[in-house]
Amino acid sequence: MITMQHVEKRFGQHTALAGLDLTVAPREVYALLGANGAGKSTTLNLLLGFLRADSGTVRVDGIDPGSAPAEARARIAYLPEQVALYPTLSGAENLGYFAALAGHRLASGEVADLLSRAGLPTEAHQRRLGGYSKGMRQKVGIAIALAKRAKVLLLDEPLSGLDPAAANEVTRLLREVADSGVAVLLATHDLFRARQVADRVGILRGGAKRTELDARSLSGAQLESLYLQHMEA
Repeated sequence: MITMQHVEKRFGQHTALAGLDLTVAPREVYALLGANGAGKSTTLNLLLGFLRADSGTVRVDGIDPGSAPAEARARIAYLPEQVALYPTLSGAENLGYFAALAGHRLASGEVADLLSRAGLPTEAHQRRLGGYSKGMRQKVGIAIALAKRAKVLLLDEPLSGLDPAAANEVTRLLREVADSGVAVLLATHDLFRARQVADRVGILRGGAKRTELDARSLSGAQLESLYLQHMEA
């Protein structure tokens, strides 16, 4: 569903990506690990069509987002670190509005079902978003992704700033989204949650993928050790 082959991206003299190879299949969660400046956000922006690669191949469901961004984005749901929603609208109203923008008009029952599937308590559905915690806003974002029926879910540090209970709940939801047939690419520096949710992890440093690992075959201590080795190399 996501394919990147030998992708290079430069900004002047700075190399943001240096020959990146990456694939993510349906029903798979791939965690892209790396410190700030490693190239994680550049990778997401290439997939969203906001940037074009200098060389190499980028495809989302077979579509080049650099030359056909609208067509590629129609297949993608994107969840940033800070979800941009309307604070004066309720969670239900935000979901209905953004689903309509994506071409999906939802009945009230569908709105309630999607918010509940995303883990938002029923009593919060009609409350103004301005009173939500960050974890609750992230759940509305996941409900919007579910409503869009996207084939690909991209997430940029979605767990940053969440308390442990909220992070655990969002992690569980991401696994459920993947199990429904979606390809999930998670850019993060949260090693613990990456190991908890991902099928595979790739470690980025200086725009290059230093290694790729089966997340389930590693202990938390092993993943941390490998990550630190590649950060210090």
